[in-house]
Amino acid sequence: MTAKLPTPVTLTGRHVRLEPLERRHLADLWATVGSDPEVWRWIPFAAPTSEEELGAIIDFRLGEMAAGNAVKFAVIELASGRAVGITGYYDFSAEDELVEIGGTWYARSVWRTAVNSESKLLLLIHAFEELGMGRVFWKTDALNERSRNAIQRLGASYEGIHRREKRRASGVWRDTAYFSMLRDEWPAARARLEERLAAG
Repeated sequence: MTAKLPTPVTLTGRHVRLEPLERRHLADLWATVGSDPEVWRWIPFAAPTSEEELGAIIDFRLGEMAAGNAVKFAVIELASGRAVGITGYYDFSAEDELVEIGGTWYARSVWRTAVNSESKLLLLIHAFEELGMGRVFWKTDALNERSRNAIQRLGASYEGIHRREKRRASGVWRDTAYFSMLRDEWPAARARLEERLAAG
């Protein structure tokens, strides 16, 4: 199977629906996420102080999509019908059969719920089984323990640290932790994720 590049698509599970990010999601995202400093602590943008500032961040992400550099999704919590975060695909190559899952942030109200696990399950199913990718990878600030733990709970393998890899919103250089999952590791990881979601 020749790998295919990701394109905007809607992915639906039992708890969440991932739909292509649009400007219309802004009001929900401001209401659910807002300027919560914990949400924005590790994101390479300063915490927005108004809906307009969050709109500028959304516009930046939409620009990445328009340029063909990312496919971004609004994460819709099915129970409430509201957008509670965003996630997406980056750094993809059909030739090299790889894609990054990243640019993820959620309202604190859905942390450690089924929202992240099912969002990542949907993205992984799509990447491995529909796009034909051979490697999915993640990057996060090396100091972001919550994100690192969440990635490893998906079944990803820790690969190491890229030193002085990116600037934080504060301007301070960060080290970046890399994780990955390969196609032959995916069936076992999928079974574990589905079991965890079924158990609640």
